[in-house]
Amino acid sequence: MQAEATIESNRFPPGDLAIWVFILAELAAFAAFFGAYAFTRMKNVDLFNHYQSTLDSDAALLNTFALITSSYFVVRAVASIREDDSRGCVHWLLAALAMGLLFLIVKGHEYVHHIEAGIRLSTNTFYMFYLSLTFFHFMHVIMGMVILAAVAVKAKRGGYSDREHTGVETGVSYWHMVDLVWLILFPLVYIMR
Repeated sequence: MQAEATIESNRFPPGDLAIWVFILAELAAFAAFFGAYAFTRMKNVDLFNHYQSTLDSDAALLNTFALITSSYFVVRAVASIREDDSRGCVHWLLAALAMGLLFLIVKGHEYVHHIEAGIRLSTNTFYMFYLSLTFFHFMHVIMGMVILAAVAVKAKRGGYSDREHTGVETGVSYWHMVDLVWLILFPLVYIMR
């Protein structure tokens, strides 16, 4: 049985292969979006620099902290289930979900601020990209949280073990993709001048 657990935990890539096809497709979509943003920014540097300065970089930094922390928590969830600790796995997944919720609250507050200021997709090219990119990512955070919640429920019911935890690794892999995209989006939209 120990040999089976070792094989399960050493599989590459972790999780189900289908999620990796999906992740690559999602990354390609984000890459196209980022490319369009960068190309358009090169032609409108002053406009982009001006409106980037209106964004709340402190909120974005808090969100970066939340997602990096959540990535640590999901890594701990995988480590727990590999040790056949379902309770620990659930604990870490719930902690990651809390960080995801913090991200949504902070980002939602930013959106409310923009809406109250009259900012829309049609305001200008920068805000069209900013709102589109961040909202596209926001929706991926929600989807990732739904996946992690489903994994947590199954783990709580004893659906995973040190021998079979592909579902945990699959959900965690998707969550890491969500975090990776933010780590590109954050400097691209909020910092780079």
